[in-house]
Amino acid sequence: MSIKPKLGPFDLTMIVVGLVIGMGIFRTPVSVARETGTPQLFYMVWLLGGLVTLCGALTYAEIGSRYPVAGGFYKVLSYGFHPAYSFMINWTLVISNAASIAAVCLVGAEYIGPVLLPADWQNEAGRKAIAIGAIALLYAINMMGIRMSASWQNVLTVFKITLVLLLCLAAFSNEVAPAAAVTAVPGHGWAYIFGAALVPVFFTYGGYQQTINFGSDVRDPSKNMPRAIFIGILIILALYMTVNYAYVKVIGFEQLKQTDALAARMAGVFFGENGFRITSVLLFLSVLGYANVNLLSNPRMYYAMAEDGVLPSVFKRVNGKTQVQEVALTVFAAMIVGMLYFLSNFDTIIQYVMLFDSIGLASAAATIFVLRKKTAHLDGTGIYKMKFYPLIPAFFIMVYLFVTVNIFIKDFHQALGGMFWFVAGLPIYVFMKRAVRTKRPEMP
Repeated sequence: MSIKPKLGPFDLTMIVVGLVIGMGIFRTPVSVARETGTPQLFYMVWLLGGLVTLCGALTYAEIGSRYPVAGGFYKVLSYGFHPAYSFMINWTLVISNAASIAAVCLVGAEYIGPVLLPADWQNEAGRKAIAIGAIALLYAINMMGIRMSASWQNVLTVFKITLVLLLCLAAFSNEVAPAAAVTAVPGHGWAYIFGAALVPVFFTYGGYQQTINFGSDVRDPSKNMPRAIFIGILIILALYMTVNYAYVKVIGFEQLKQTDALAARMAGVFFGENGFRITSVLLFLSVLGYANVNLLSNPRMYYAMAEDGVLPSVFKRVNGKTQVQEVALTVFAAMIVGMLYFLSNFDTIIQYVMLFDSIGLASAAATIFVLRKKTAHLDGTGIYKMKFYPLIPAFFIMVYLFVTVNIFIKDFHQALGGMFWFVAGLPIYVFMKRAVRTKRPEMP
């Protein structure tokens, strides 16, 4: 049974926002402030990250318009380069995505724990129980059908935007942080500072690339996919820049470097002692939105791999009524629960996830040069075609490769360990290719 289009432009725009806004904006500004050292560099890095993200969004909008298929992130790499390279990138991304979701669920559990649990249950076991319960709830919702999960995603994304808007409103309050001497980061050049700071920034901006996994789920994808990506990214850019300005204005730049509960601190400006409870609920709903949209997206990569012949055909089995990949969804949900027991600290997870993301994003963006040539017959048929080509994709690719190099510079051993898993994908691909009949992807 093939996938049928059931999503409209508003659904896809909410998916874009849901894929990008997770817990990052409530945690990573602390790391960015530490790396940059001054408010000026802090804002410059966020602006640069936004500019690069916009370039990436325009590139992926055209990729999605030219190649609208289920599991597009896997398929475009397979078509543009080779199925083996695509498998190596995507199998590590599926693992890192599961780790990212598990980490975000644990952070959400930290906030909602004091609201839901008695004092003697507010420990690691209690937080993991909440996280597992959240995944189980979302799994049940997604098993009901893509229309049901997309509707829930719209609601959860509205709550997520509401939370960020509340934090943004703090910028217009009368509360201003006391002036403090700003201490710059000593001993590092600008290239290192920008490279190190861009890692958490791109982690916070990342996720929109998974939108192209919904190529077969969207009505009129050549028009609706670029529109949803572009509008979604503009919403995110406006929210991120405003909320970072609010952080600095209300908390103070030096205090920002040591503040962990950013959202609770900011909500206290409006709600006083009730701010923590209100923020905890909204943050947890934000976490549910991030986890839900990933449960929607990642099984589509399994579909593409199975369609390409490197996973058993059971992974592309779609329920004709609900349009749910029941086996793929179950495997991915189980992987997230398993990751809850193999996590380290949040900053380490960021480095791990961004290593694979930076390589994957740059590689997938590079396929636009191949698609432009091989799909020239689609020009003038209503598909989206970006301006300032090839400067926009070239700029995007170079910046992400720069970030990859800086990840190796900052923690060579960890990056080398990550590359081990990437390279290990090749023998796994060869084994799966022999076990399952291979089929090269065709253009739709």
